[in-house]
Amino acid sequence: MNKVVTGALTPGSHLIDVAGVRQRYHVAGSGPVVLAHPGGPGLSYEYLRMPAAERHLTMVYVEPIGTGASGRLPAHPHGYTRERYARALDGLIEHLGVDRVHLLGHSHGGFVAQHYALTRPDLLAGVILYDSAPVTGADHFAEAARNMEAFARRNADRPELPAVLATWQSLGGLSDDEGTTRAARGMLPAYLADYWDHQEEYAPLFSITGTFISGLDEQLVPDPIDDRAALPAIRTPALVIAGRHDVICGPRWANELADGIPGAELVMLENSGHLGHVEEPDAFTRAVTSFVLGGAR
Repeated sequence: MNKVVTGALTPGSHLIDVAGVRQRYHVAGSGPVVLAHPGGPGLSYEYLRMPAAERHLTMVYVEPIGTGASGRLPAHPHGYTRERYARALDGLIEHLGVDRVHLLGHSHGGFVAQHYALTRPDLLAGVILYDSAPVTGADHFAEAARNMEAFARRNADRPELPAVLATWQSLGGLSDDEGTTRAARGMLPAYLADYWDHQEEYAPLFSITGTFISGLDEQLVPDPIDDRAALPAIRTPALVIAGRHDVICGPRWANELADGIPGAELVMLENSGHLGHVEEPDAFTRAVTSFVLGGAR
């Protein structure tokens, strides 16, 4: 999907201007509109392609500002707060001309989707929090560290394990695009529930690229996330999806999101890690399409 086309929801790649910043997005499929916001922040959107869902839904894959061919902020790599990503989504939704959309956010994209549901509920028909969490910081990192220790125990006999663990230890020192890409690829074995027995199947994921995004605002102040107290204020219909073996945003956080959001539906993918749309595409697609099409009736 590299050819730029006209018509806001015509299949293909699109470029628009949102408040002076270039926004690229990609359309595939037909049916109700679902915006898909990838994670990272800074990961290329391609890993989030959902061909099975495209048979039922119009998937609009967002290439977030600061990433890929979308524009950079003047303070790049700083300034990419959740509110700034939300303003970019405002412009994109207005451009699409759809009254209300479903917003799917994966990983860090889930953090953005939560913020959007809290601040702009009237623009959403539903929100899908896919491998997300209600909080970042020390508590989130400690949970991830425990999960990585469990991953290491399960795979202690794998000769490739030290390289994955070295990548994990390097994440706090990322400072450029090359390092971000290398880390994204190096972490993939830990992000999948059963990578080493399916290496050929998962090989295409290693085309993923990353842009370094600092996590600081324009004043170089961290943009922490703690939505726990705010979750009951989300009135948008919500679907929470997580992989049972996700080391980053796994069952603990999925349960907290589902328990905190009134009426939220929880789907746990029992044989997935952080990439259930690739690991269990049929179960993932059933959950998403049932949620979206049920709400579209």
